[in-house]
Amino acid sequence: MLHLISRAILASRIETVDEINQSVLESIPGENKEYLSSDCIDTSEPIEVEAYDGITPEFLNSLRTSGLPSHSIKLKVGAPIMLLRNLDQSQGLCNGSRLIVTKLANHVISAKIITGKSKGTQIYIPRMSKSLSQSPWPFKLIRRQFPIMLSYAMTINKSQGQSLDCVRLYLPTPVFSHGQLYVAASRVKSKSGLKILVHDNENKPLTTTTNVVFKEVFNNV
Repeated sequence: MLHLISRAILASRIETVDEINQSVLESIPGENKEYLSSDCIDTSEPIEVEAYDGITPEFLNSLRTSGLPSHSIKLKVGAPIMLLRNLDQSQGLCNGSRLIVTKLANHVISAKIITGKSKGTQIYIPRMSKSLSQSPWPFKLIRRQFPIMLSYAMTINKSQGQSLDCVRLYLPTPVFSHGQLYVAASRVKSKSGLKILVHDNENKPLTTTTNVVFKEVFNNV
C-alpha cells in the first residue's frame, strides 16, 4: 500500500468522491467493517420550533457535507484514510493527513502515518463528536463518529497543500468554484503524472471542461 502515499484520485464534489471510494474498496479482497455514527441536534443553538418538524434520526443520518464524516464508514485493513480534524499537530496529525489502516476494533481504529515527519508511526483514532462552525442546515448537527474518510479519492479542496506523483482528475461535472481546476492540476509534480477524465451526462468522453474564474472589477472613483 506504500504506492498510495504519492497518488490520489481527485474530484470536485463529495458525492463523486464517496462513489469512487466505495467502488475501489469493494474491489479489494477482504471483509469490510462498518462504523455507524450517533447523530443529534445541538439544542443550545437558537432554532425555530418549526425546524424540528420532520427531523428523525434517519434524516440526520442521511446528511452529508464536506468536512463532516459520513454516518456510515466502511473500511478494510490496508485502506488509506484521511483525517477530518486536527488530532495532534506535534505528530503531524492534522486535518488532511493521510494514513493506512492497520487494525479495525469496535471502538478504536489503528492506523499508520504515511506522510510527514512522523511517517511510519502507529496511532489510535477514537470516535469524536464533530460539528461544523457554519452549518448548511437550519440547525447545528453534532455527529459522533471517527473523524476520518476513505482516501483513495478526495475532493480537490482537501488536496490543497499536498504534492503527489500521480493524480487522476475525474470531472463528471465541471468544477464549481474559483481556482479549483488550477488547484487540482498543480497537486502533481510533473505533467506526465496527471490524467484527466471528463464526460457528459451520458458518459460520453469530452475533451474540454469549464473553468471558473472570478474577475475583480475596480470602479474609478
